[in-house]
Amino acid sequence: MTKLDSKQRVKFYQKGTFTVGNRLVDKKERSVQASMERSNAITSGHRACQGCGEALGARYALDTVMRVTNGKAIACNATGCLEVFTTPYPETSWQLPWLHSLFGNTPAVATGIAAALKVKGKKDTRVIAQGGDGGTTDIGFGCLSGMFERNDDVLYICYDNEAYMNTGVQRSSATPPTARTATTMPLGDAPGNVFGTGKSMPLIAMAHNIPYVATASVSNLHDLETKVEKAMTFRGSRYIHIYVPCPLGWGHASDITIQLARLVVDCALFPLFEAEHGVITSSTPIRKKVPVEEYLRPQRRFAHLFKKGAIDAARIAKIQKMADENIKRFNLLRKETETFDGVTGISLKESKYT
Repeated sequence: MTKLDSKQRVKFYQKGTFTVGNRLVDKKERSVQASMERSNAITSGHRACQGCGEALGARYALDTVMRVTNGKAIACNATGCLEVFTTPYPETSWQLPWLHSLFGNTPAVATGIAAALKVKGKKDTRVIAQGGDGGTTDIGFGCLSGMFERNDDVLYICYDNEAYMNTGVQRSSATPPTARTATTMPLGDAPGNVFGTGKSMPLIAMAHNIPYVATASVSNLHDLETKVEKAMTFRGSRYIHIYVPCPLGWGHASDITIQLARLVVDCALFPLFEAEHGVITSSTPIRKKVPVEEYLRPQRRFAHLFKKGAIDAARIAKIQKMADENIKRFNLLRKETETFDGVTGISLKESKYT
């Protein structure tokens, strides 16, 4: 396999700004996205919705992989939004070798590719498997666990938008409590997904004692790229879980995708951490702690929690408790970290729901 030579040159339309990876900062501190020489793994012309977090996450991750491997990488993709919007037959937006597998067997297919490369002696060509939360935590769970157990040399990336968005916003085992989907309780005393369900795929991956596990968010570009780059330094199974908001499925404005991806980190509902061989090695401290309601309010899937004159304070408090438990478990609040209101920026003593 040789490096692809025909690349669509990256175009930057904004000049003199700090957008697209902080192009005005020192070169050593710039992201992969700041370079016009990046691989542009997913090129323009794809059919993703406006504000799609998954399109951003996949481009950030795969551009980093292509830089680290000098263009020697093969991607395998589960059925889902990412597959559908990048490859409407007979077109493709991918600028690297890319295969579409079934919904649930992507880890197995990626394992086969890695085995074939090993037999051929092509150790410098790396394999990436990709899937959404449905194809990862549900349908592909068995194959993924098998890949982890065998410690196959594959980096698996989950783009988590917390439901089956491609087929109509059905609940998955990554759907958070109280979130409304097409298959959760629409009415009653407690509409939305129930508490006590779901699974944490990063923690399950850690339980397999694989070399590397990490979580990332599209709001933290440098952190995401650094973790992908670090994952590529390991051999064996690796897992990265990337948080990717979905404007259509979540019912939020398309221009606040990054804001929501930052709020979920800053309210501690999605902790950023790394683990090696089952042990947490680092976590990213919260910069500005916000109450969970600031993250929940902009999303229509949580609108029933904030009905005029009937705010569901009890269930909001339960979600806040989940966030507070994450803070303790992953040591997310350092002494130097303040607590801020997510909208006004005013310093707070604590959330009114704690």
